[in-house]
Amino acid sequence: MSAPIKICCIGAGYVGGPTCSVIAAKGGDKVHVTVVDMNVQRIAAWNSDDLPIYEPGLFELVKSCRGKNLFFSTDVDKAIIEAELIFVSVNTPTKTFGVGKGYAADLKFIELCARKISEIATTPKIVIEKSTVPIRTAEALQRILSANGKGTSFQILSNPEFLAEGTAIDDLLRPDRVLIGGEQTPAGLAAIEKLVSVYALWVPRERILTTNTWSSELSKLAANAFLAQRISSINAISAICEATGADVSEVARAIGHDSRLGPKFLQASVGFGGSCFQKDILNLSYLAESLNLPEVAAYWRQIVEMNDYQKTRFARNIVKSLFNTVTGKRICVFGFAFKKNTGDTRESAAITIAQQLMDEGAYVHVYDPKVKEAQMVEDLKYAGATRVEELLKVHSDPYEAATGAHAIVILTEWDEFKSYDYQRVFDNMLKPAFLFDGRLILDHAKLKAIGFEVSAIGKVV
Repeated sequence: MSAPIKICCIGAGYVGGPTCSVIAAKGGDKVHVTVVDMNVQRIAAWNSDDLPIYEPGLFELVKSCRGKNLFFSTDVDKAIIEAELIFVSVNTPTKTFGVGKGYAADLKFIELCARKISEIATTPKIVIEKSTVPIRTAEALQRILSANGKGTSFQILSNPEFLAEGTAIDDLLRPDRVLIGGEQTPAGLAAIEKLVSVYALWVPRERILTTNTWSSELSKLAANAFLAQRISSINAISAICEATGADVSEVARAIGHDSRLGPKFLQASVGFGGSCFQKDILNLSYLAESLNLPEVAAYWRQIVEMNDYQKTRFARNIVKSLFNTVTGKRICVFGFAFKKNTGDTRESAAITIAQQLMDEGAYVHVYDPKVKEAQMVEDLKYAGATRVEELLKVHSDPYEAATGAHAIVILTEWDEFKSYDYQRVFDNMLKPAFLFDGRLILDHAKLKAIGFEVSAIGKVV
């Protein structure tokens, strides 16, 4: 039996951890996978029964492979030396200063990885971009590695992730497609085939797409931009619905039956969140600007502007409905994660809405089944909220959070929110009791029958 393919992943976050867990689970004795990170606490959590991220099915996968062919370590050098394939899966946040502030991706962690690999590697390596990166980042990686690699040969591949949080494990086990881009040279094509052989352990070959590096990098940005575009489009329609009496759910159903369009990503809401959509659209817009395509840049930027408008519009409607003031009032927020089945809060609409309510002097009482209080505090302070310790109260029980509230605000579509005893909730609130459904998940007729003043995205209730 041939020796297993040794794989190293630099970065133990939302992409690296789940991806490598699935590779280990499906690869069996054909792969040896080590996930490395400089964050000691994060690696300790991956080696415990309390993983640093929540994703349905992830813990079971990790437990089945950990210590067998899946390892989590802080020994970055050792993992790099031993690996044939090195995934680079580190954070690429939007720049907060300097040229491209607010739009361009900050590639400092990518560059640090490249310099570490070139410093440590003594044998040929295939380095794989797994992080979301701007187009032509592979070229920069190649230049850094070649300039510092002491004669060691490197092949750079682009292998973007197409994971949706909350369904990441299923996305990895049964992907629509796996995209691998590389140089169209004999060495580049051989590197592509090496990575193809890993995914082919469980993914049908016809679903593994290979292309040149630049097309692969751009495809990731374009896919997320197209999906976000649909969300912002239906949210723009939701504003028209509220002004005219149309029902956005009925409009979405009618649109979704058009075979040219289909029903996916037509759920109106308070806005999209997550680590990728906004970052990738801004990245695409910045790319267009740098290529002297200002009209293209403005087109994509409008998607983010519409998303910001939707969140602000929702928050303003809360204030207006509560007699134009929420100062000193208790607002109960159900949900702080950007979507259900994850504890991730990055770019969550809840951050913006809670921050705007707190700026108006509201006491915001939050319940979310997966997000910890420390994360909420950090997010709100980063967003510029003041008096956070005074105005924010985090609860472990939803009924306790709602007791004495002037209003309930639904900001995440957790399934459990549908099953609550809303008569009990209503009885313990101040009257009139308001409920704002930002995810269109509740039965509004039943809520009105109980006595709630109901407001929902995209419809007149």
